[in-house]
Amino acid sequence: MAYQKITSKMKNQRPLILVSNDDGITAPGIRALIDAMKEIGDLLVVAPDKPQSGMGHAITLNSTLRLQRIQDVEGITEYSCSGTPADCVKIAIGRLLTRKPDLCVSGINHGSNSSINVIYSGTMSAAVEGCIEGIPSVGFSLCDHAHEADFTPCMEVVKTICREILSRGLPEGVCLNVNIPKVPAEELKGTKVCRQAHAVWEETFDERTDPSGRKYYWLTGFFKNLDKEEDTDEFALSQGYVSVVPIGIDFTSHRFLDTLKKWNL
Repeated sequence: MAYQKITSKMKNQRPLILVSNDDGITAPGIRALIDAMKEIGDLLVVAPDKPQSGMGHAITLNSTLRLQRIQDVEGITEYSCSGTPADCVKIAIGRLLTRKPDLCVSGINHGSNSSINVIYSGTMSAAVEGCIEGIPSVGFSLCDHAHEADFTPCMEVVKTICREILSRGLPEGVCLNVNIPKVPAEELKGTKVCRQAHAVWEETFDERTDPSGRKYYWLTGFFKNLDKEEDTDEFALSQGYVSVVPIGIDFTSHRFLDTLKKWNL
């Protein structure tokens, strides 16, 4: 099947927004994000055809990618993709679009992507991929894993942040990681710009036995915040604030460069 490319917009028309996620095209979170974004711009939605949580920045190299057009209503074109969140952004830019979108948004994720979770997050991988492609990008997460989570408190937050990005832009190589606490809209205290908290997952592998008598393992564990400072995303969320963390795609530890240069390498 040939896929129609989305043509560029005329000057002064609505922004073009690329929407993706990691929970899948039918997840309530992305449906809420689409509802918020359609007030701001025209949308190309490309999202996984099944849940892809915890995929990090994985891309598909050893199997095929498939696209299926879901719907095309005024201002919104939707595709499901058989690949990862990063695949979705890559194929949208490489196959479906004739110009860069004005904004790339990912989410709204079911569950937090604060602190160390950003490393594993498929939601944030879509935003990071957009950032790599030179698109102002942001990932949104609600700190509620439930399928029936209430995304109402997210809507104004999402629209406000996206309008600010469209108005002000973002630096090259920087995207935003936005987490929203699980509280009613009237109890949200505001938004705090934060740094990523230092935290870890203390993990265990639960050993089990299948009906054939073969052992298998199930990853379990708990999140441990090691950071007691009050300028972190974890602290902001615990106090009822939306956390906004700027994320860079440069993994270089610049503070260690000079020390490393002194090694006998």
